[in-house]
Amino acid sequence: MAKKNNRKHGINFNIGTVIFGALFLYLIITIFIYATSKHISSYMVTSGTLSNNESYSALALRSEELVDASASGYVSYYTQDSARASKNDIVCSIGSSPDSSSTVKLADSDVSKIRQLASEFTGAYNEDNFGTVYDFQYSLNSTVINDSDPSSVNGTACQADNDGVITYTTDGYETLTPQDVTLDDFNIKSYESTQLRTSDKVSKGDPIFRIATDDTWYLVFPLTDRQYAALSTKSTVRVKFSKDGNSENGDLTLFDKDGTHFAKITLYSGMVRYADDRFLNIELVTNTDTGLKIPLSSIVTKEFYTIPVDYLTTGGDDDSDGFMKQTKGSGDSSSTEFVEADLYESTTDDSGQKVYYVDEADFQPGDLILKPDSSDTYTIGATASLEGVYCINRGYAQFRKIDIIDQNDEYCLVEEGTNYGISQYDYIVRDGSTVNEAEILR
Repeated sequence: MAKKNNRKHGINFNIGTVIFGALFLYLIITIFIYATSKHISSYMVTSGTLSNNESYSALALRSEELVDASASGYVSYYTQDSARASKNDIVCSIGSSPDSSSTVKLADSDVSKIRQLASEFTGAYNEDNFGTVYDFQYSLNSTVINDSDPSSVNGTACQADNDGVITYTTDGYETLTPQDVTLDDFNIKSYESTQLRTSDKVSKGDPIFRIATDDTWYLVFPLTDRQYAALSTKSTVRVKFSKDGNSENGDLTLFDKDGTHFAKITLYSGMVRYADDRFLNIELVTNTDTGLKIPLSSIVTKEFYTIPVDYLTTGGDDDSDGFMKQTKGSGDSSSTEFVEADLYESTTDDSGQKVYYVDEADFQPGDLILKPDSSDTYTIGATASLEGVYCINRGYAQFRKIDIIDQNDEYCLVEEGTNYGISQYDYIVRDGSTVNEAEILR
């Protein structure tokens, strides 16, 4: 007779299934907590400025004159565009044929200069800017010709009568002065500039180059009533040029003509960089304030109790600032308790009394506090508000006071280093209306 199998059949646990189940349960809980919790967008506080400077399209005016051809013929150029020439330098020459050239004997110093120019050109050459090849050619020509006897130039030499910056365009604005400017001069659609550098034959009396003889130059532009009022208190201003990002300081003068406000900025350097530009896009750097930059959406308002400064005392184990609160007992008995308090602000209220701003969490309306060394009491109740932001460095919302320096439509600048304020690289709530103070943020 067969024997019975008496082994007990227990429950078989698969450790892999248990671990997978635990992880799945953890994932479900995590997703649930994330889906049901409040999501806060933070902002890191940085130091900077506000970009609310005005931009303008300005007319550039200089002390400049056109130089005409003294003879008919073909022009050979030796000075590159927007380059400086000294008095008596040969800017170009006029010959009888297009390929008129000059043969000069080079000194050792000339050869050395040419080698240096070639080395600099080779190191900086970029095939995307082929026009620099022509600049290199004019630099070589200028070095050779201007170090030689003018009589060695084939044809008629055209020399600079004064030191100045050479350009090869004309637009009819050469004799225009700031006082003569009208609104019609700013019509870009009707503006025309003629290129003077040409391979065609020129006639005697034709303009062949332009020379700006003074480093003092002017920027003139029209103003609206609002812009005129904003600039009316300034006598100097910093100009930032959109073309290259460079800046120059200048003297500011405002004037009216034909019912239009104009600004004139007198500049004493930088002219050579823009010698061939008649219209320049500029930004007046009038806003130089710096501070901590925060979004306007972060700002919240908090109510504080106001307590006269005469009631402040010290106490506790570390002699911290606070107030003595009086508590009534049974009958006529009373007791006092020192309440440590954070003093967010000290100012003068509407009645002319100097008060401290104290967190409302420290007291209740109707609490009595005692003045030190006196029987006078003050009843807690009067309030005032302060602007601030919620700092979340510690994982919960802490109110931090701010003092606004300047603001635009999106951001404001606040002072750095204020008591109970914020510091650079603090994290604050981007939208202050989405949290409450002391709220723990996951």
